[in-house]
Amino acid sequence: MGILSLLRGKRKPFFSTSMAIDLGTANTLVYAEGRGIVLEEPSVVTVEKETNDVVAVGRKAKMMLGRTGARVDAVQPLQDGVITNATATMAMLRTFFEKAQPTRFAMRPRILVCVPSGITEVEITAVRNALERAGARDVFLIPEPLAAAVGVGLPVAAASGNMIVDIGGGTTEVAVISLSSIAANNSIRVGGDEMDDAIAGYLKKHYSLLVGERTAEKVKIALGTVLEEDDEVMDVSGLDFVNGIPKTYPIRSTDIRLALKETVAAVTEAIRHGLERTPPELASDIVERGIVLTGGGSALRGIDRLLMSETGLPIRISDNPLSCTVLGAGIILEDLYRYRKLLLS
Repeated sequence: MGILSLLRGKRKPFFSTSMAIDLGTANTLVYAEGRGIVLEEPSVVTVEKETNDVVAVGRKAKMMLGRTGARVDAVQPLQDGVITNATATMAMLRTFFEKAQPTRFAMRPRILVCVPSGITEVEITAVRNALERAGARDVFLIPEPLAAAVGVGLPVAAASGNMIVDIGGGTTEVAVISLSSIAANNSIRVGGDEMDDAIAGYLKKHYSLLVGERTAEKVKIALGTVLEEDDEVMDVSGLDFVNGIPKTYPIRSTDIRLALKETVAAVTEAIRHGLERTPPELASDIVERGIVLTGGGSALRGIDRLLMSETGLPIRISDNPLSCTVLGAGIILEDLYRYRKLLLS
């Protein structure tokens, strides 16, 4: 059966399921056709080191990060938006499929998966293989910026320029969209995970305090800012590696702003490069319409004000920055034939 026949098909087998997946470095979201978002879980898997058996997936696995001991290992099977551990990814997806299925007798699902715009052919093959081995019947791929643009309501099919910046866990995607395609883009493998690493590195360097991934993420959420006027304080506990004992230090917003300075600068530079690659006619549209921010990184306090100052353009943060990509993929899933031009061939 050809791809157009698959896309046109309106009749669905009894108990069939179609799903859209935002397969992210930090979190995976699943949208089920006709039911909306049915699952949102961390992209984490814990496995037995000796047997490679899966111990936990998703939220339960994330609770084990930094606490697994010698026998069990907690892994994030995606790094920088792409699969780095195929076996763990397959196990994670299979578990998520089972949770998302309306009935245990449902047929193998048809999947629309969001992928980074800079994905390579090898990485595309890895995604397809992981989904098919996890139980997918048909697999369609869509670049994340296009799905996010549909999710925030941008007119992707219009002959006008719309710019979207998705600051995710592993990547920052910058895309100018016109006529159902990406007219200019820039993708860097910098995102929320690098922010966590930067915070952990800063605390180690300036406070001799070792903290784990979960603690660094909590600090980012509580104190993450690019604004000089922010002055909040949070007690952060970790291991004082000089004395080898647990210790707690009061950490200020100023510390986290300094910790995130290089990462935020990389995101700003990526947007500049994206603008430089934009055709002049589309650039004039962006001057008028501005830039839309999505992804977890857009929650960093003051990021919109900073980017407005750096680019001179209006900046708007999406109403649903964490879920707009999968919501857009869900809209596309409901009418694949209409949105077929957005899909990766």
